[in-house]
Amino acid sequence: MKIKQYKGKKIFLFDFDKEFYNRGLSFVCGVDEAGRGPLAGPVVAAAVIFSKDIVINGVDDSKKLPENKRNVLFEAIKQKSVSYGIGIVDNKTIDGINILQATFLAMRKAVECLSVKPDLVLVDGNHTIPNIAYNQQAIVSGDAKSACIACASIIAKVTRDNIMYEYAKLYPQYNFQKHKGYGTKAHIEAIKQFGPCPIHRMSFAPLNSKQLELL
Repeated sequence: MKIKQYKGKKIFLFDFDKEFYNRGLSFVCGVDEAGRGPLAGPVVAAAVIFSKDIVINGVDDSKKLPENKRNVLFEAIKQKSVSYGIGIVDNKTIDGINILQATFLAMRKAVECLSVKPDLVLVDGNHTIPNIAYNQQAIVSGDAKSACIACASIIAKVTRDNIMYEYAKLYPQYNFQKHKGYGTKAHIEAIKQFGPCPIHRMSFAPLNSKQLELL
């Protein structure tokens, strides 16, 4: 789908999605994930469907929004969506099947949680989701183009952050509440001092056994 331009700017996110509804579709679903890159914790995906005329002010790619704004939008999206689903895949599964397959699994779980069947699934990135029985379209940088994908990114990000806040209480020495499991300098230093904990992804460098010895 070609993106319209207005005065040098991308089309408004909800107008992007409305182009699909104008083709006669009833339910367009956006899918995105959070947490592919961290050294610890799960990967989380979300799927979101809105009705044709819904608009939520302030929606954007979750990475561009401050945490307090994401939290407000998180509640608004849940209230105004036709349906939303969340898929969570833990670090043990990530280690067992690799992060790409774990991301696809989380996305499938999210879509399967929807209470209505989408006519089209818009997936952020350049891959569609294997083994789901719906029409799909991959949208590169979709969280900056499509409202339903951007909203899925917000749901996934806030859900994952909340999980990491809970893990921070269980494993306070790692300060997961600050870096959410990403490989910051402080996180690496904590791993050096305390070793990995049960939510670390042992298949990720530098946490695999050979590289861990070199920390």
